[in-house]
Amino acid sequence: MDFVQDMTEFIFVEDKPQKADMIFIPGGDRGELAVTAAGLFREGYAPLVLPSGRYSKPVGRCLIPGYETEWDFLRDILVREGVPAEKILEEKRATYTYENAIYSRRVTDAAGLAIRRAILCPQACHARRALLYYKILYPETEFFVCPTVTRGISRDNWFLDGEKIDVVLGELERCGSQFHEILREYAEKRQGEV
Repeated sequence: MDFVQDMTEFIFVEDKPQKADMIFIPGGDRGELAVTAAGLFREGYAPLVLPSGRYSKPVGRCLIPGYETEWDFLRDILVREGVPAEKILEEKRATYTYENAIYSRRVTDAAGLAIRRAILCPQACHARRALLYYKILYPETEFFVCPTVTRGISRDNWFLDGEKIDVVLGELERCGSQFHEILREYAEKRQGEV
């Protein structure tokens, strides 16, 4: 089924890690992302890690027991996994993926950091959308996506189960609906410059 392969290649972005200036984690309640990022940090791929996240906007509060923000949760896992606390930057305002990228950019700019190469550690089924948002905010940056399979949803099985299909096609739909607004704003801005 060629169309399934096309969708798989679009959504499930994955690169080999390369030396970078930063490791980004685009929020969420999946601690596995922090474990992946910590492993890359320990292997020397980047000197800093920036997890991002307050909580999910539709929910309106952090659902992780014992935590006020997703950032606090991810930071604790990073530290437990061997990342020194002083190597973890703080971003705890974001409530959805685009804000993860927006507020991460504000953090790195405020710290005077030039991010030429970065590793992005999203959920595997969320890789494309996360990458697109971070590319919008970091157009000068080369990204290496090092995803983590979460919820059992992988490039090899997403099309074999109804719930997994719903998650992945939901990502595909959001790539259209959310970037539609961004591209319209971009086009209007460009027309105003002409």
